[in-house]
Amino acid sequence: KYTILFASAVFTIGAVNMGIAWSYSSLVIGRIIVGVGIGLASLTTPIYIAEVAEPAMRGTLVTINGLLICFGQFTAGMVDGILDQVDEDNGWRLMLGFAAIPSIIMFIGFLFLPESPRWLVMVGRSDEALQVLLNVRTSDREAMDELKEIEQVCSVMDANVNAAAVNNEGDHFYDDDLEDNEQRNLYDYDQEDDNISYENDDDISFQNNTDDDDDDDDDLQLNDNMKDSQGLTSTTTSSKNNNKNNNNSYHRNASRQKRKSTAATISSSTSFLEKLTKMLKHAPTRRALTLGCGMMVLQQLSGINTVMYYAASIYEMSGFDETTAIWLSGFTALAQVTGVFISIYLIEKKGRRPLVLFSLTFVTLSLLGLGASFYFARISSNPIVHPFFDSNNECSHQPAMVWDGVTAYCYDCTSMEGCGYCNGECTKGDFNGPFDSSSTCSAEDEEQWEFEKCGHNQYGYMSVFFMVSYLLSFGIAMGPLPWTINSEIYPLEYRSLAVSLSTATNWIGNFIVSATFLTLSSPAVLTSYGAFWLYGSVALVGLVWLYFALPETRGMSLEQIEELFRRPGDNTSTSGLSAAQKELLSKFTVAAGGH
Repeated sequence: KYTILFASAVFTIGAVNMGIAWSYSSLVIGRIIVGVGIGLASLTTPIYIAEVAEPAMRGTLVTINGLLICFGQFTAGMVDGILDQVDEDNGWRLMLGFAAIPSIIMFIGFLFLPESPRWLVMVGRSDEALQVLLNVRTSDREAMDELKEIEQVCSVMDANVNAAAVNNEGDHFYDDDLEDNEQRNLYDYDQEDDNISYENDDDISFQNNTDDDDDDDDDLQLNDNMKDSQGLTSTTTSSKNNNKNNNNSYHRNASRQKRKSTAATISSSTSFLEKLTKMLKHAPTRRALTLGCGMMVLQQLSGINTVMYYAASIYEMSGFDETTAIWLSGFTALAQVTGVFISIYLIEKKGRRPLVLFSLTFVTLSLLGLGASFYFARISSNPIVHPFFDSNNECSHQPAMVWDGVTAYCYDCTSMEGCGYCNGECTKGDFNGPFDSSSTCSAEDEEQWEFEKCGHNQYGYMSVFFMVSYLLSFGIAMGPLPWTINSEIYPLEYRSLAVSLSTATNWIGNFIVSATFLTLSSPAVLTSYGAFWLYGSVALVGLVWLYFALPETRGMSLEQIEELFRRPGDNTSTSGLSAAQKELLSKFTVAAGGH
């Protein structure tokens, strides 16, 4: 929560700084400050939503976050266009300064929202976590069960940290934490202020497992063993409950105090590099991180931000004039907003995996179709009568990587700076006409002289169609769901670090793709159609990879999702428990009605 508040404050400062910028340097500084705010918000907001939301609503709420981002991009484009028309000299200041308004609203809104319950448990504030869960869950029983599940995971993390702290002599810490974890499953929560009372877990195990005699026997034996380990007696029901409450209160307070100490130990003695190394050595987390970072890379390398950032330029490449291209780029962004709306409706009905595979399939087809529209625009433009390499005519050829570079069409000619087409010839000139008086086209014949673009492109609307198709398909899953999936696939112990790495991967990919698009789409490298075919090929490879690598996480708790990345060869759980011990904890979770 406080990281998001800080991000909002940083963004506001940066936006105001850009609005009042007095020099180019101050404008760049403001942009850097805004970038820091965006980075913090894009990292923490999906995590916060995933940790506070109910499992059945988690995907929808994280996707709504993506929807609002897309809608914000569209709204910003429309507002910027209007402000530019209202004040051509200072409109840019208003555009940049007004960005502080949504960040101020976000700051005020988060003042009234609770802290993440999982973070509260990690720092030993379980009572506060319970109050948060009671407010955001549909029933008290559900809140209680989820708190137990979170505390089980945190106690395992504590055991691992303590064991590491004493090197190989810390087995007693491990045993103590496992015992605390067992006892924690037996305690009662008495919330006198709210008149809430919960039954103890040995009662719950009998109530919730009546369908399976073997499970009943196992749970009975398990509970009996733990009662013995705590020195509980069964002389009378009253004395048993009193003893259990006293013991459990002691163990709960001790465990929470230990967790506070553990949190301090982590923050003071565990360096970033050590934690990163530990995370990468943990096989399940490494698999999840490969999937999460891979999806972020795929999201960017499939070209989304080239389309968002350079939509107007792409439409100009398709033959539309500048004004038409600007408004087309704004309105086609609505296609992505529509796609995200569809995603919100379907994500908890159909699941993450089907939506991602469906989205990526049509993203691939749309990119291939978009590239084809540019290729057809080239070969359908007026041809050069005698195309050949002429060293005396700069417009007869150009550097090329994937084609011969000889000017063969009007499309090739007008893509070169300072070259124009007329009557089957490509020659040097400007908007007014050719420089060479001996050209077959006279300077006065404006209808025949074509400069910077070739007349009417009959495939221009094909480009519009595939742009809309691309944005719609991308919005259905590849836009919002990589953020949703990254917010839910990592273990609690490594969640913040893993999401920060995947977010950094996304922004690095964003930078690389946006910085290289104009170069890649130039005739000297891949040409415009070659660039989109490259993005389409990346999307196709990603589709095949995700078909085998992406699991379904719909309706699962964050702790259950963690289990999806375990393999038979993994000997330990998230933080050091053996498979048998993990089974013990899992049995308690089921016996307690946990999800």
